[in-house]
Amino acid sequence: MSDVVLGLKGIEKAYNKGLPGEVQVLRGAELTLNAGEVVALVAPSGAGKSTLLHIAGLLDQPDSGEVQIGGEVMSGRSDRKRTAARRRDIGFVYQFHHLLPEFNARENIVLPQLANGMPRAKADARADMLLDRVGVGARADHRPAALSGGEQQRVAFCRALANAPRLLLADEPTGNLDPGTSDQVFGALMELVRETGLAALIATHNLDLAARMDRAVRLENGVLTEA
Repeated sequence: MSDVVLGLKGIEKAYNKGLPGEVQVLRGAELTLNAGEVVALVAPSGAGKSTLLHIAGLLDQPDSGEVQIGGEVMSGRSDRKRTAARRRDIGFVYQFHHLLPEFNARENIVLPQLANGMPRAKADARADMLLDRVGVGARADHRPAALSGGEQQRVAFCRALANAPRLLLADEPTGNLDPGTSDQVFGALMELVRETGLAALIATHNLDLAARMDRAVRLENGVLTEA
């Protein structure tokens, strides 16, 4: 079985296609991500990194090219099949945590597991294990409003890994935190990623954080290259 978790081949994407204001965001983007590999995605603002992540995460379709998850071509598949693959194989983390405010930290991690058919007792146990691993186990019963920014983002990491995905996609996951908290939270994320052996593509403007990953790729003028 191949160790390739994510494969992007010849990805093209334009907005306002065929109109006078057409913007070509991706021009033949190519990327391979292996299991256990953590790759930084570095790009200037407005270069299209969010678009690339959305396509890699099956939230958007490319105009042309192939998206493969675990060797299976997913681009062009039905919405139902892409949604099933997202739930099974992909975890997302964003700059803002997007936790559900009416639920506590544990419940925010339990809910996606229940949606995937996990029994409640096992979902609770996994949530508590993940929260302990990132150092916020004592805050499991607190709602997001009672957590600090760093704690909220750690819970968001745990939620992204709740269903044991093969691929983690993160869009500026520490961009809303002060430098000290950012460093601590990123360290917690890296520990979780290394322990689980998944593949991770992490967009960041922070070159110090990028240097702590296995390698970096740069997106500029629609072209993806090794940084």
